[in-house]
Parts: sequence; structure tokens; C-alpha cells
Amino acid sequence: MTKLGNYITGKWIDGDGDGQQLFNAVTGEPIANATTAGLDFKQILDYGRTVGNPALRKMTFHERGNMLKALALYLRNHLDEFYRVSYQTGATKADSWVDIEGGIGNLFANASLRRKFPDEVFCIDGDSHNFSKNNTFMGTHILVPKEGVAVHINAFNFPVWGMLEKIAVNLLAGMPAVVKPATVTSYLTEAVVKQIIASKILPEGALQLICGSAGDLLDHVNSQDVVTFTGSASTGLLLKSNLNILRENVPFNMEADSLNCIVLGENVTPDKPEWDIFIKEIRREMTLKAGQRCTGIRRIFVPENKMEDIWKAISASLSQTTIGNPLNEKVRMGSLAGQGQKLEVKAQVQKLLASSRIVYGSLDSVELVDADATKGAFISPILLMNETPFAAKEAHEVEAFGPVSTIMPYKNFDEAVILSKLGKGSLCSTVVTANYQEARQYIIGAATHHGRILVLNNECAKESTGHGSPLPLLIHGGPGRAGGGEEMGGLRGVKHYLQRTALQGSPTTITAITNVYQQNAAGKDPGKHPFKKYFEELQIGDQIITEKRIITSEDIDRFADLSGDHFYAHIKTTDFTGTMFEQQVAHGYFIMSIAAGLFVDSYEKNPVLLNYGIDELRFTKPVYPGASIHIRFTCKEKLPNDKRIVEKPEDMKRGDDIEKGIVKWLVEMIDETGEVTGLATILTMVAKQTK
Repeated sequence: MTKLGNYITGKWIDGDGDGQQLFNAVTGEPIANATTAGLDFKQILDYGRTVGNPALRKMTFHERGNMLKALALYLRNHLDEFYRVSYQTGATKADSWVDIEGGIGNLFANASLRRKFPDEVFCIDGDSHNFSKNNTFMGTHILVPKEGVAVHINAFNFPVWGMLEKIAVNLLAGMPAVVKPATVTSYLTEAVVKQIIASKILPEGALQLICGSAGDLLDHVNSQDVVTFTGSASTGLLLKSNLNILRENVPFNMEADSLNCIVLGENVTPDKPEWDIFIKEIRREMTLKAGQRCTGIRRIFVPENKMEDIWKAISASLSQTTIGNPLNEKVRMGSLAGQGQKLEVKAQVQKLLASSRIVYGSLDSVELVDADATKGAFISPILLMNETPFAAKEAHEVEAFGPVSTIMPYKNFDEAVILSKLGKGSLCSTVVTANYQEARQYIIGAATHHGRILVLNNECAKESTGHGSPLPLLIHGGPGRAGGGEEMGGLRGVKHYLQRTALQGSPTTITAITNVYQQNAAGKDPGKHPFKKYFEELQIGDQIITEKRIITSEDIDRFADLSGDHFYAHIKTTDFTGTMFEQQVAHGYFIMSIAAGLFVDSYEKNPVLLNYGIDELRFTKPVYPGASIHIRFTCKEKLPNDKRIVEKPEDMKRGDDIEKGIVKWLVEMIDETGEVTGLATILTMVAKQTK
């Protein structure tokens, strides 16, 4: 029997012995054996720390982001191969799309986050703070990649998405990964990793794969490592309680199974679109991946006077689901991941039956298309009813990890909120309602116990990604039973793998260290006007002090007429008694416009291609007629701007062929007393020198 490979220490290695035999979930035929016996897990971690980590830490955020983008583009060329393997897991085309292309989509999404970071190996986190009267002492925070390895342990059946959504984040942060997927479908993970390694896009040591038991891996992690776990709450507790994890204070991010719920609003009736949306969402969540999703709907709460109509409507919808061989185009639900999973689901349903009854489906039979129920891991969707949800707790404590949900009644909406929280912490919840006040009541009441809440109605249903679909730029996790972790989440996700350190010193020193200009730091003589410099020529701190301009009452009047802004404070005949102003005050936007006139160099073409926008514009002091304004204009930060890739020449836009970057400039508007009256960060697009 073929053994799955473990990609460790730069090579593919088979484990000792036979290990666990893996089967085709549809036909029951053996596929391969998975074993990690004999592997030196300490050596695996050391390799990641000493080879992969330094290589990634030397790369900037932008280089890492472009690496992820290149990997995503590469993997898209191998979709057919991945789909062929995925069918063996019992996944339909739609199931595989979520897993495979959803995972690749995570690479793309996280690659785009590079634009939120500097082109540096580390970044500043949050605002800087001045701590001194004379502006010579300040502080800020920086984030640097940890020097360890991200260890990803996954016990759920998302062999591609479960890996890619995690490594995308740690690789962008600058940390390597050791991935241990759910063993039962790890042959698909292995197929994807083989292509990743073959691409040679990642530096050596950036990714290692183990197919089988994690052995004593956690006994060798240290405080610079990060462990993530996706699986059952009980297994997560066992891993999190590892003495070495506790002793070393190893960050542990857990995303556990949970009793997620969907709630039907009180005012939703069969004649409203939200009624059908509710039924459709439940059917999709119960049958996608055969219900094997940590975000799956396990509890359904509806007004008690609508119970019968709803459960019958759900049952009718489920009866239209064709189950069987996922290679058959008619099939809409495949099998569970394996026979072990099937036995586990049946055992959990038996526990639920202590306080519920089956109103749709069967534990003993299932009608199939092009498949044999005795060989494949097939099971019927099962809808249970629990009519006493406050007295019977099983539905709030037992999860059957398959196409199983329990419908329960509520008397009023306050009860619905309370019931949603009886799961003691969930990954996600959905409330289906067109009543905004009802949605607000649910959000405020239930948010403490849920990591994500979807308000689903006719306004968003067509484009909504659905109850169970985590998005890369939003957190994925939840409190309590759900594990307390937050994986993904855009910048939040990346920061799990970065060490935050407070940095103190003079503005000039911190500017030199961070390569981001800090207010009150010493400026540099640019030699010529900065707008005449190409992107590569500009240096952080290049600074000019402009000429002065006297602000007159006539200027203010003209700007008011031109802009149409005749706010009372800008009119000289206003009685200013009881106001915040002494007399007619200049428009803040007029002063910003004057600033542009002062720092822009000339009418001649130069490397500045366009003004890209304004960030953090603040007006800090009134400017009255007679004030003398000048500008301190400083190069604050430089960011790469990737060339737009187009597949067809006709998609090319003007300027796409120009190599360029984004430059941030600190604009300080200063009056005759030397005080700053306004601050802004403007962005310009600047051409690079033609080679």
C-alpha cells in the first residue's frame, strides 16, 4: 500500500510502519497509509526555525505578499488535479470549490494585505505618541516576526482551505509553518503541498507537512512558536493543556466545533422573501460538505407558532437533495469523510434523541444515486425537533458533525437571544429578518457569545457568502466553547505571528530605525524640490519649508463663493458672541488648498504622476485674516505600487505600463507663531526611473 509522504527538513520522507489506512469515502476502496512514526519532531521544528524563519524574516511584507500571489496563481493551474483527488473525500463539485478555490482565494486576499504594510521587514503598529514638552522624546509600537514556527493542527475535513487559510497569514507575517491536516483526508493536502514544493515559490523551510499523528510535536515548541488548532473542543483542551505549552507560554489559537444557530425573526411570514431565504440557507448549510463544517447550523430557532410550517418546509427542501457519488452531475450531497465519521455522527444523534425526535431523515437508510450505501460513508440529512429547549440541554451541548440540525421554538425574541447563547460560545450565528430593530436587538444581545453574526434578508441574500463562509478579512473564531481564538481577520490575523514591542527615543532616532518619518524629527535637505525626484531618489525625511502667504478676508470670501461653503463662521458680518471663534475664520479646506499651492513646485511635468489622496487631515487651530501661513513638507513613507496584470491588451489602461510607487508626505500648516494649524498626510503616485 502506498504511503503518504511527509515533507520535512527539505525532503519527502515516509514514516515507519503502516500507520492509518485511508479510504475513498465514496467507494470504500483503500487509497494510502498515513504514518509519522519514526519522525524526529524536534528536528522538524528546529529546521523551520533555523532555515525557514530567517529566509522569511529577510523578506519585506510586500515581497511576502507577492510570494503569496504568485503561489495562488500557480495553484490555479492545477485545479483539475486537485478536484480529481477531492472527489475521493466524498466532496461534490460545490464542496470542492469551497475547499480548493476558497483556499486559493485566501492566498489572494492575504496577498492584497501587503498594501496595508510598509515595504519593510517589520512595521509600526498604531499611533506614535509625544511624551515631552520640547518634542525630543516619543514612543511608538513596532511589530516584528516571531523567531519560531507556526504549528497548524487541523482535525476537520477541509484539507486545502484548512491549510491555505492558515499558512497565508503566517507567511505574510514572516513565519514558517508545520502543517498537520486531518489524517482521514490528508491525501488531498499532500497533493497540494507537492505542487507548492514543486513551484519553488516558497523559500526552503517555509512549509513542512506531516500526514498522520502529531506525536510529541507540542513537547518541543517554545515561546517564539505559535500553535493553532481546529477541531473538537475536547481535543483542543487536551492540546492546550500540554505542560510545555503552559510552561513556555506558547500562543495557542483554537477554533473549535460549536453549536452554531440560525434564528427566524418574529415577523417573517410565508409571503415574505425572508421565509424562503431562511429555508434555503438551512438546506445549504446542512448539505454542503455533508454538514462537516465547524460553522454548520446545528440549532434552528423559530417562533413557536411557526414551528410546524417551518419544519415541514425544511423537510420538503431537504427531500429535493440528491445524495450519492459526487462524480455524478445530478448529486448535490456527497458522503462523510469516512466510516469512522459516520459512526461518530450516528452516536451523537443517539445522544440528541434523548430530548428530541427525528422529523426528517433516517439513521438507517439513505437513497443514493450511483453509489453503494454499504461501501461509502453516506448518511441521510437529519432534522430533529426539540420542543422544550430550556429544559432539555442536549441540543445545546452535543454536536453531530454531519448533516444534522435541531429545530426549537421560542416564545418571544428575548427568548431567541437567550437560546442562542446556551451553546456557551459559537463561531457564528445568523438572524433572518427584515426588521432592523429586531436585528439590532439580536446583535447587541447575542454578540457576546458569537464570533460572527450574519443579518440575512432580501437586501443581501443574492450576494451574501452565507452563514458558514468565513471571509479572510474578517475574524474566524468565537468565544467560550468555540475556542476563544481569532484566526484570519485581515491585519488582526497577521498580528498573531508578530511580536509587539514598545519603542522609545527621539523622533529623529525612531525615524531612522523605522524608515517612517515621525513628526518633530530632523528633516533632510533634498537638494532639489522633492517633486523633481523619482521614486528611487526620494529619501525618508526629505523636507522643504515653503514661502509664507498672508490670509485675507477677501481670500476667505472668494473661497466661500467658489466652494459654496457659507458656514456662518466664514462670514465676516457674523456676530461671533457665544461661538468658538473671535472673528471670521478661514475654511480648513482653503488652508489645505493654500498648502498645495505652496508646496507644489511648478507647472512643468515631473515624476509626480498624480495626487492619490489625503489621509489623517486635521485642523488644529483657527486661522484668521492677517495670519501668515507656511508649510513644512516632508517625505514620510514610500510604498511600492505593483504593475497591474492584464490578460488582454485591450484591458490595458492608460498608465499601466508606467513603473511607479506611492509616496506619503507629511504636510504641516504652520502660522506666524510657529504653531501647527493643520496636519495632513497626502499620497502621490511617483514614477520610477526608466531603466
